Amino acid sequence: MRPGVVVTLASASLLVVLGAAPAGAAPPLPAQMADTGGGTQLITAQAAGTGSTSGTVSWWNLRSGQWVQAGSAPARFGAKGLVEGTSRKQGTNTTPTGLYDLPFAFGVEAAPNGTTVPYRPVHENSWWCQDNASRSYNRWTEPLPSDCRASQSEHLVSYGTQYSHALVIGFNYKNPVRGRGAGIFLHVNGTGATAGCVSVPADAMRRILQWAKPSAKPHMAIGTASGTTGITRY
Repeated sequence: MRPGVVVTLASASLLVVLGAAPAGAAPPLPAQMADTGGGTQLITAQAAGTGSTSGTVSWWNLRSGQWVQAGSAPARFGAKGLVEGTSRKQGTNTTPTGLYDLPFAFGVEAAPNGTTVPYRPVHENSWWCQDNASRSYNRWTEPLPSDCRASQSEHLVSYGTQYSHALVIGFNYKNPVRGRGAGIFLHVNGTGATAGCVSVPADAMRRILQWAKPSAKPHMAIGTASGTTGITRY
């Protein structure tokens, strides 16, 4: 082999080892975003467009100033696609775009080994109140309070597959706006598109829970590839 070829190959190998991107390659998705939440972990959920019901969830670590992908999985979104979170309306089966914190995890099943995020086990009397008239709107309750109608809420144990493991997405959570939406989670796939949540295969959900570290202040960005709901806007 000619010496010049050896040098070229060796240089290329060195670039791979050091993780350098090929010339002209786009930076990793989190590096393109306006805000990642200030932590060192980020989940991105990206769809092609607002009418999409599927896309990709990836999870990332910030290491020495560089975002490195830790995992990726196919994702499902709302049956009616995605919509800007600040203008979303409850009951529209749309997934809200935006950048959100992840208050806590929960599940019908026990937390996967290695989980360190706060994790609440689902009991028979565990509910998520979605009644706009209730003081407990968009909150986990045990038991269901008298001012929260069961017909307007989710009995969490009834969703043994989807809520086997889940993460609460902080959409409309800190200061809930009535009518905007409640109970938006990252959870395990059901039989099809969601009612507004983001879902992934069961193994991916377990891996995400094992990966997430409270000290890293993980956030989740949801958006489209471009346009006014483009994920890089958040």
